[in-house]
Amino acid sequence: MTDWKNPPRLFIPGPVKVNDDVLRQLARPTLGHRLKEYSQLHGETIEMLRKMLFTNQHVFLFSSSGSGGWEAAIRNCVAQDETVLCTCCGAFSDKWAGVAESCGRNIEELKVEWGQPVLPEMIDEKLASGKYAAVTLMYNETSTGVTNPLYEVSEMMKAKYPDVLVFVDAVSGMIGLPLHFDRLGWDVAFASVQKAFAISPGLAVVAVSNRAVQKSKAVPGRGYYFDFQNFVKANEKNQTPTTPSIPHIMALNYQCKKLTSEGMENVWKRHKEMGDFVRAWAKEKFALFCDEQYASNTLTMIKNTRGIKVAEVINALQQKRNTVFGNGYGKLKEQTFRIAHMGDITIDDLKELLAWIDEEIG
Repeated sequence: MTDWKNPPRLFIPGPVKVNDDVLRQLARPTLGHRLKEYSQLHGETIEMLRKMLFTNQHVFLFSSSGSGGWEAAIRNCVAQDETVLCTCCGAFSDKWAGVAESCGRNIEELKVEWGQPVLPEMIDEKLASGKYAAVTLMYNETSTGVTNPLYEVSEMMKAKYPDVLVFVDAVSGMIGLPLHFDRLGWDVAFASVQKAFAISPGLAVVAVSNRAVQKSKAVPGRGYYFDFQNFVKANEKNQTPTTPSIPHIMALNYQCKKLTSEGMENVWKRHKEMGDFVRAWAKEKFALFCDEQYASNTLTMIKNTRGIKVAEVINALQQKRNTVFGNGYGKLKEQTFRIAHMGDITIDDLKELLAWIDEEIG
């Protein structure tokens, strides 16, 4: 039985650990979601998120996991006679392609091997055909620990394919990695709060461009729950279209205040320092799974070059230290393992974790 009074410390790539001060925000008395008190909370939170994401456009709050962003981007912004280029570099980008197809849209995949990045020239070669209305991109592929070079991709697309809409899964990238939404020219970018926001799962932050909102007006079959038009109307009144997860928004408001006070440049620097620390250990004791040039600053994927029994080490740490890190994902289980370093995780936390792993593996 799980001891709910003493839950395990999480170094898996999401959900990450949630600090007690944030948990207390989740336990605050609830508000009526149509009362002025909620509208004040909502409006204040959206304005902070706009500053943090460097956008003057729309920010929506979905009471869903980040996966809701997959469906929202496709159903709102791609007509059924249009084609989406889905870039695939791991399990979650593959899933997004599957979601696009399940929404009845035409898709074509640009696939690279797990652990490899999707490069600007690869996308350029595909988009040159002129047949794509939109492209799906993965900022940070959680299953492989690869950060795709999306700043370079975005500059290429703005210069050569300005009419192609850009959808970005930033689930394990937002907050931990630089994200200048307006400058990048993205149309939809989304993340779940259980990653670098360091909040319990159940809410997604979604940045949406003006042109994506405009495009959605002409797209039939948008559905109801994630309809951008409904969100625009609700946002004008500092509301959501349906009952939101108010405790999550209270916690998000609290975390946004801390992050804006710290300053996003400092937040990104802190994540890079944690990434550098874990990568240095990984290179000394094992090896990195991907080219270090594309290694994530929010989680590290480590190649199991020593053949340790990853599941056994994870179990031992949970039993002895009440601490959990991540096995490899899917087909990479036991061949790799993953350590998160995002959100409210600190260097001191990581020093303790890595020392415990060293103790187990000898």
